[in-house]
Amino acid sequence: MNETSDNSQAIQAVDALLPQTQCRQCGYAACLPYATAIIQQGVAINRCPPGGALLINQLAHLLARQPLPLDTECGITKPLQTAVIDEAWCIGCTLCIKACPVDAIVGAAKRMHTVIQDACTGCELCVPACPVDCIQMIPITPAPDSASLQWKAQMARQHFHARNRRLQNQKAPLEPTAQPSTPPLLLEHEKKRLAIEKALSTARQRIKQKLNPSLGSI
Repeated sequence: MNETSDNSQAIQAVDALLPQTQCRQCGYAACLPYATAIIQQGVAINRCPPGGALLINQLAHLLARQPLPLDTECGITKPLQTAVIDEAWCIGCTLCIKACPVDAIVGAAKRMHTVIQDACTGCELCVPACPVDCIQMIPITPAPDSASLQWKAQMARQHFHARNRRLQNQKAPLEPTAQPSTPPLLLEHEKKRLAIEKALSTARQRIKQKLNPSLGSI
C-alpha cells in the first residue's frame, strides 16, 4: 500500500471521529479539511471545541500522539446546541440559509424561516449572519447519548457534502462574453449590500408598527 493510500485512509479515520459540526472554529473551512491538515501537515489535534477532551483523547490514541489540552483560542466546549429562529421577527432575508453548512434552515425570500432541529449541528454560523438578531442558540435537552451523536455526525456529513455538490452544480458556466465594466465580485457584493439594507429597512418598519400600532401599515 503506497503512502497516498495510507494518508487517505488516515484522513478518513480522523474525519470519522470529528463531530461534523462544520463550525470552522478549528481554523479550517470544514471538518474534512481539518482532518486532512492533521494527517498531511501535522496540525495539532486539539483545535476542535465541539469534540472537546473526548475527541482529543480519541485522536491521540488513533494517531499515537500525545494528548493535549483543548486550544481555547479556538473556543470552548459547550453542550450540544441547536439554533432557534424567532419567527415573529424573521424578515426572510435568507442570509441564515446561505450561512448554514448543512441545509438545516428552510424558508424563502421574504418568508418566515425555521430550523430543522434534527439537522442542526449547532455551528452558530447563522447567528452573526442574521441582520435582525432573531436567532439564538439553546442547549439540546436531554443531552444526546453517544449513539445519537454518532448518527447526527453521519447525517451532518452527508448533508454537508450534498449541499456542496448542489452549490457546485448551481454555478453557471463561464461564457466567452465581453468583460463587464464592473467586476462580477463587486456586483455580487453590491447585491448583498442592497439586500441587507432592504431587509433592515423592513425590520425597522415592523418594529415601529409593533411599538406603535396606531401607525398602521407603512
